Amino acid sequence: MTRVLQAERVEPKSGDTRSVVVFLHGYGANGADLLSLADPLGDHLPDTLFIAPDAPENCAGAPFGFQWFPIPWIDGSSQEEAERGMQQAVDDLNAFLDGVLVDNDLLPEQMVLFGFSQGTMMSLHVAPRREDELAGIVAFSGRLMSPELLKDEAVSKPPILLVHGDQDDVVPVQSLPEAAEALQAAGFKEVYAHIQKGTAHGIAPDGLSVALAFMRDKLGL
Repeated sequence: MTRVLQAERVEPKSGDTRSVVVFLHGYGANGADLLSLADPLGDHLPDTLFIAPDAPENCAGAPFGFQWFPIPWIDGSSQEEAERGMQQAVDDLNAFLDGVLVDNDLLPEQMVLFGFSQGTMMSLHVAPRREDELAGIVAFSGRLMSPELLKDEAVSKPPILLVHGDQDDVVPVQSLPEAAEALQAAGFKEVYAHIQKGTAHGIAPDGLSVALAFMRDKLGL
């Protein structure tokens, strides 16, 4: 049984919804954490709805935040609990994305997933396993989970932008080339990468600019 994700949203500046960006936050944060990006992005994506769900579980490692799934080396959970939690979160997120498309009368090719850290891990896992290809994935400061399964399990291959800070002390920057290599080996034709110089575990102005250009292109603007 899927859990209903609570979400905040920022309506399109034009008043006309022609696309949607779904923000998926990192471990211990919440939807509002990334939804603040809707303001600078919305000027350049005027017909875009921005929506940011809270992950389904309260976070053991950050009492006021949420997690998509447990992380054993942070919260002491078992590997089995982490895997079970992730699978449940995948089901929850897929149901949420289906609902967003139906409720706003949009097609999959009008949806971008914008992930950060654990939200990136969810984005890179969920989107390729959805039957209908999304417009794209913006993947900040995360990594590709179970890269060895991707070739057999990917049923759609949306364009992907990988962005990482070269000073990241939470998720090593090496995760970017590892993800890019696995995606290309699995047959993804459009894999782009940007390294944010002098940036730790975060989203810098240069990374956001690259992400905006990618989203405008993939949403046909």
